[in-house]
Amino acid sequence: MNMSSSSQTQSELKALECHFTWVKDVTSSELLDMKVKLEDIGTHEGNFWLGSVYNLWGFVLYKVDSSEEALQFLSKTTETLKCLRKKDEGPWLVVNYGNLAWMHHHLGEEAMSQDYLSKIEALKSKFPSPSQDELHPEIYAEKAWTLMKLGEEKKQLAADYFQKAFNMQPDMVQWQSSRVIALASAAKHRDTYLSDDFLQEIRTAREQDPENLYVAAVELKLRNRKGESDEAEKLGQKILLQPVSSYSGLKPLLRLHRQQGSLDEAIVLTEKALQQHPDERYLKRCAALCYKWKVLKFRGDQVDQRTVERAIQLHKEVIALYPDTSFAKKIDLANVQAKSSQSRTEADQMYQELLNMENLDPGDKQLLYYSCARFLHFECHDSNKSIRYLMMSAEIQPRNFYGRKSLQELQKIRDRGTNQMSIEIRRFLENLPDDDSY
Repeated sequence: MNMSSSSQTQSELKALECHFTWVKDVTSSELLDMKVKLEDIGTHEGNFWLGSVYNLWGFVLYKVDSSEEALQFLSKTTETLKCLRKKDEGPWLVVNYGNLAWMHHHLGEEAMSQDYLSKIEALKSKFPSPSQDELHPEIYAEKAWTLMKLGEEKKQLAADYFQKAFNMQPDMVQWQSSRVIALASAAKHRDTYLSDDFLQEIRTAREQDPENLYVAAVELKLRNRKGESDEAEKLGQKILLQPVSSYSGLKPLLRLHRQQGSLDEAIVLTEKALQQHPDERYLKRCAALCYKWKVLKFRGDQVDQRTVERAIQLHKEVIALYPDTSFAKKIDLANVQAKSSQSRTEADQMYQELLNMENLDPGDKQLLYYSCARFLHFECHDSNKSIRYLMMSAEIQPRNFYGRKSLQELQKIRDRGTNQMSIEIRRFLENLPDDDSY
C-alpha cells in the first residue's frame, strides 16, 4: 500500500462510528472493569442487547492485548446480530463492521480492512439515515448503549442518544427502556430525576416493555423514594425465575429493600438465588453487597458475629472470583472485618496493603482515602488522621463520587467549628481549586 492510500485508509477509519472512535482515554483498570461487567450481563438467549455485548467485548479484549480472542468476539457479533434481527444485513451491522475494519487494520490485514470499509459504505447507501445531519437510529442506539458502560458522567449523553434513536424509530421499545435505565443510573446518588415527569416516563417504558424486569425494579425503587407503595416481593419471585444477569433487575430491587430498611428480606432473596445457582459469581457479589449493608449498620454491641462471618466469607469468595477488579471489593472486606473485634487487625492490614499499592487511578485513590478516613474515624477513633485522608481524597481531580463525599465531610466539619483542625480545614478549602468536571 502506498503512502497516499494508507493516509486515505486512516482517514476513513477515523470517520467510522464504532468503538475504536467512541471509546477514548480509558485506563487499563476501567477496561478490566468493563470486561467484568460484560461477563456479568450474561449471554442467555433472548437478550436483546447480546450483539452489543459481544461487540463491546471484542473491542475491550483488543485493548487488553487479546487480539485473537477479540476477533472471535467481533465475528460472533456479526452472526448474533443476523440471528437476532432474522436478516442477513441491516444498519445494525455498521458499528460491528467498523470494529472489524479497525481490527484487521491493526493486524496488518489491509485488504480485509478495506473490504469492511466497502461493506459499510454499501450498508449506508442501502439503509440511509432519516436525516442527512444525523446518524442512523441503530447507530445512535449502539452508541448510547456503549456510553452507558463508560461511567457516571456519560449516562446523560447516553440517554440523549437513546431519545434520538427512539424518536426516529418509536417501535423499538427496548431503546426507551434503556434510556430510563441510563437516567435512573445517573441519578443513583442524586434526587435529580425524582420528578413526576420522569416517573411517568419510566411507567410508560414499563408498560411498553413489560418483560424488562430491570425497568420494573427501577420504577419500584423510585416510587418508594416518593413514598408510594410497591410490589417488591412479587417482583423478587419473578426475578428468581429469570436467567442470572446483571440486568435481571436483582440489584435495583435489593437497593429498594435497603431504602425500605428491610435488609433481612434482601439477604433472604440473595440466599435463595444462590441456592438455585450456587456457582454464579454475580449472585455472590449481590449477596456480599447485602451483607455489607447489614454489617455496616451495626453499632457497638449490636454486632452479630454469624452475620459478620458470612459477610467475610462472601467477600473473600467474590475477591477470588473477580481477580482483575478486586480493589474496591478488598476495601469492602476491610470495612466488614472492622466491625468485628476478632478481625479488626486483618482490616488494618488490608488498608495498609492497599495504601502501599502503586500506580492507582485517581478514582481508586479517592475511594481508598475516603474509606480509610471513615475507618480511622469510626473504628480507630483517630479524628485528625481521618481528616488528613479526607483532604487527600478531596484534592484529587477530577473528583468522583468519593472525592465529592470527602469534600462534603470537610465542609461539615468546618461549619461545625468544634474540631481542633477547623482552622486548618478552612484554609485547605479556601485554597482548593474548583473541579469543573461536573
